[in-house]
Amino acid sequence: MKVIGLAGWSGAGKTTLLSRVIPCLLGRGLRVSVIKHAHHEFDVDVPGKDSWVHRQSGATEVLVSSTRRWALMHELRGADEPRLPELLAKMAQVDLVVVEGFKREPVNKIEVYRAANGKPLLFPDDPRVVGIASDVAVATTLPVAHLDDIEDVAKLMLRAAIPVDDVLASAPAEG
Repeated sequence: MKVIGLAGWSGAGKTTLLSRVIPCLLGRGLRVSVIKHAHHEFDVDVPGKDSWVHRQSGATEVLVSSTRRWALMHELRGADEPRLPELLAKMAQVDLVVVEGFKREPVNKIEVYRAANGKPLLFPDDPRVVGIASDVAVATTLPVAHLDDIEDVAKLMLRAAIPVDDVLASAPAEG
């Protein structure tokens, strides 16, 4: 299993790009999963439904299962937010895990840059950015793919992905 990150300012189009790249990777016969970091409180559960009631009642974990999918919600209840290595260890084995967010974690990243966003590039200050997907030419020695060249972006992501064991090895030892 390999891991690659996507980084970029809000509004750069990370989610849109990923929604276009995933089918390309699937077309190559790869299995792909995504870990997305949310900066604010979020909920994937529907208020009033049984699983939401169980969480609100204090359950640490609630697993919901059906014939089509299952989802596990884990409430931290004041514990520290898990780091990326801990989350990766919970993932089912696939060929590639794409990580959106977790900018301080030790994973190679492809920067998604859109000029109209009006924000500065991240790569000059982030040594983990190893490639750029952009809608404009970028002056850099890093590999660059155009945002609309999905095949090229997919190749860039696959070349820059690192083994999950490298990320897991960077996790601090539990004491």
